[in-house]
Amino acid sequence: MAKQNTVKRPVTQDDIDRCLARAIAEGDIVDFRFLFVPFSPLRADSTEDLQSDKYAYLRPRDEDNALFRDAMRLVSQGKLQRFVQGELEKKGPPQLPSELVLRLADNALRLEKYTAAAQAYELLRVRRRMQEELFRQADEALDRNEIPRAVHGYVAATGLEYDYAAFPEPMPAVPNFQTRALLLHAEYPHRPEDSLPLQAAETQITTALGYLLLSAEAATRLQPRPLEQRLAFIKELVRRRDPDWKQFRERYAQACALVRQFGERLERMARDASAGGKSTLENEIRSQQEQQDPRQVSATLLGREIPNGEWWQYLKDLAYAHPAAVMFVSRQAISKDLEIIMPRYRQDSPLVQTLELIVA
Repeated sequence: MAKQNTVKRPVTQDDIDRCLARAIAEGDIVDFRFLFVPFSPLRADSTEDLQSDKYAYLRPRDEDNALFRDAMRLVSQGKLQRFVQGELEKKGPPQLPSELVLRLADNALRLEKYTAAAQAYELLRVRRRMQEELFRQADEALDRNEIPRAVHGYVAATGLEYDYAAFPEPMPAVPNFQTRALLLHAEYPHRPEDSLPLQAAETQITTALGYLLLSAEAATRLQPRPLEQRLAFIKELVRRRDPDWKQFRERYAQACALVRQFGERLERMARDASAGGKSTLENEIRSQQEQQDPRQVSATLLGREIPNGEWWQYLKDLAYAHPAAVMFVSRQAISKDLEIIMPRYRQDSPLVQTLELIVA
């Protein structure tokens, strides 16, 4: 077998410019930082070959778009080229050119790559300032009752949140609806009225805003707004977070129909559990399970069955697929060995009406 050619092909200034411009145009802070590491294929003293298939992802795929052309004009400036070349030749930790990082951050924000934007702005120590500016613009949009623009601004601002407690180093906070959903339902509602879907309207709306925006601070900013505006805000926010909300509404109605089929059995279970005795439903349910398994309710809500799935598994998967859905379900013990999640809502809830979850 012929010996493989391991000679590194030379890297030209055009190669460097195009790779940098690609990362900047796509808002890719990970690839941008990689281009400066000691073993980067852009470095003359590295054995890594930029022209190999291994590094095809670093080279531009589409050079005929405005963001790439704009980035090329920026990186082609002689002053920046000399600075970049100096950093590629330096033995110590590189200093990333701030002009390029800022343009990358702005592109990432424009492309809704909020994790990348947060990292880039944090490198420049302007992340918090950018958050405040986005909040300010969103609040001005709310003053004009421009709901979609306001929601976009709040989502962008909260998308730049940072987790300084992350290990081993601070990192951008990422959407964690599954974890938040478990926290919302961590305590079992011993009375139906204790469950999240049956809380007072103001409490439910504030909880929904904090949960869907992934930020209690953002929810607090919206608290003084009129009820109608906050409801319109949540409706638009749900639309952005979950394009398939309509399909969930249909499954929610089906799950409600299943619960009605179980009839008074679930209500008697609640009374038995509150009395501290062993559920009288257990034997009854076991005898009827082949015809009507209560776990069908959870599976219907999710749209699929989880074999031997516990209530929390259904809740986590539901939160991932439809974040807002967890606001309208509750834990329900069926027997000492079985617990499900089931639909529960208040007919007079303005949030339920706004999101069109009313089931006839």
